[in-house]
Amino acid sequence: MLDELALWGGAALIGALSLYTAGHALIMKRDPRSTLGWIMVSLTVPLLGPFLYWCMGVNRISRRARTWLESGRRLAGAEHFRALHDQDAAPALPPGSEYLAQLRSLADRVTNGLLLEGNRITPLENGEAAYPAMLEAIAGARRSIHLSTYIFDGDGAGRRFIAALADAALRGVEVRVIIDGLGEKYSLPRARVLMEGTRIQAARFLPLRQGFYMNLRNHRKLLIIDGERGYTGGMNIGDRHLASRSGAEVVKDMHFAVEGPAVGELQRVFLEDWHFVTGELLDDERYFPAVAPAGTALVRAVGDGPDREFRKLQLIIMGAISCARRQVLIMTPYFIPDRALISALITTALRGVEVTLILPEKNNLPYVKWASQAYLWELLQQGIRVFYQPPPFVHTKLLVVDGLWSLIGSANLDPRSLRLNFELNLEIYDREFAGTLGRHFSEVRGRAREVTLAEMDGRPLPVKLRDGVAKLFSPYL
Repeated sequence: MLDELALWGGAALIGALSLYTAGHALIMKRDPRSTLGWIMVSLTVPLLGPFLYWCMGVNRISRRARTWLESGRRLAGAEHFRALHDQDAAPALPPGSEYLAQLRSLADRVTNGLLLEGNRITPLENGEAAYPAMLEAIAGARRSIHLSTYIFDGDGAGRRFIAALADAALRGVEVRVIIDGLGEKYSLPRARVLMEGTRIQAARFLPLRQGFYMNLRNHRKLLIIDGERGYTGGMNIGDRHLASRSGAEVVKDMHFAVEGPAVGELQRVFLEDWHFVTGELLDDERYFPAVAPAGTALVRAVGDGPDREFRKLQLIIMGAISCARRQVLIMTPYFIPDRALISALITTALRGVEVTLILPEKNNLPYVKWASQAYLWELLQQGIRVFYQPPPFVHTKLLVVDGLWSLIGSANLDPRSLRLNFELNLEIYDREFAGTLGRHFSEVRGRAREVTLAEMDGRPLPVKLRDGVAKLFSPYL
């Protein structure tokens, strides 16, 4: 009798858990297809279905990040700092790009950053160009050096940066470094350990001892010198970015030097993160000196992360693609689009706009390439051209629209960058800069191999199944 009661009681508890889980999915999930899928799994697969839902189907990322924002641990924007800029009125868009006014309006509404005039952005290809420029800037710093990176290797390149930072700190420069708590573990010895005994102020973004956060990583790459000069892009610090070296670990990438008033926005983003990791609020005006105009580019810094109300970068990318009239050029190492981005790309191509996508032939994360391949046939069917550039692995990220508007920075076109991590990109209105990126894109395309629909359709069945399984897990890649 007791055994029978225990059996019925256990069955009732399992049924109640399934019903509760299905109800939670019904109320909380936004996508009807996802909602229906989780309800069916919860009701038809006892115990395992609810277990999978509570492990994978609940968005704890945004909830945790917004808790930080509401508690004051993360700052909400520029209002926490002194007035950064004396720009009296919003600058006019460059001649010929007036039709992008709706894109500008979109970015105005979803970001707290200003579109600032008087900037110059200079591409720096691979560590051979970027590292000497950054090290020279560090050597010339007078007041402050602020460096943030996802990966800081303790190899030859990393040690050169540590030595330069330590020398600057010795001569009285304030040196602050943020290294991501997961990214620092990519090499031994740890760069942060090598900084011990110096005057460098080093902090980790979400150390793993505070919780096993595979997501919520700080993927931003920033270097700000005296609040007057800046560097940003997709490049970490390590020998792997020296393209002249040989070896399977070599990574090609592009970084950018930033001059002009936009440097103040890079400083703001860094200091927001510094407050998050240390609790120290540095809002003194000496960190935001007046910066003279240096060029003609209109630039807006777009700091994005799961603690924000909008998915800023995703909305801006979608808006830019939708506004395109002639050409959309995309280069990214990781391409895992959601349905909205696929629809935007296809709709733009069907409007007669030339849409070209360049991906790496060799990917350092094979399962990401597998998932990407499962999406390509749908794009190729609608006339979107896709190219694979040859090894070594290329980590460059750029988006150019109509030779007028560009997006550069740390974010990839995948869920991790657009939904789960903290990123920093620059949107740029400048014909000359977009032309420079366009020429680089054309040079790369000339060396790349075009992917055909026949190639995607001709994949062996085991490969199609492998790619399809990887696609199933694309929201978590």
